[in-house]
Amino acid sequence: MNLRNTLSRLMRVVIEEAERNPDFEAALNDALGSATQGKRKSPKEGPPGSADDGEAKRGKNRRAPATLDPVQVVRDGEPTLRSALEKLSLEQLRDIVAEYGMDPSRLVMKWNTPERVIDRIVEMSVARAHKGNAFRKPADESPPPATGTSETSPPDTRPDGEPS
Repeated sequence: MNLRNTLSRLMRVVIEEAERNPDFEAALNDALGSATQGKRKSPKEGPPGSADDGEAKRGKNRRAPATLDPVQVVRDGEPTLRSALEKLSLEQLRDIVAEYGMDPSRLVMKWNTPERVIDRIVEMSVARAHKGNAFRKPADESPPPATGTSETSPPDTRPDGEPS
């Protein structure tokens, strides 16, 4: 018997045992230093990337979630937003900028003064809060007055008073 046949039989036996026995499969993975397990998962495991508490894990290079939504706060007024932002640290302000995409030029994340970052957040939030106002009806506007003689004469009569 040659070496190739012996190694093939050995590997076949090892593979069959790993498929039948999850503990053996785990021991093989540990011994080989394999980072991924086989195709099968034990029933205790959830889908990859899921946390025990049900929330998805954020990558290690991802920022923390923002503490507030600046566009919602600015609808209560710009001073309200400024006072809320002044209570936050520079890193929390950067989290807001990152989460709401307020740094298209990639400059804000390099700024070291909270005042500049706050100014950019307020500027972008006000613009987003007012976006689309040209297409909205003002709340205090009354309905437009009727034009022509439609109020004085019924629609089925001509202006000279004769029925049509």
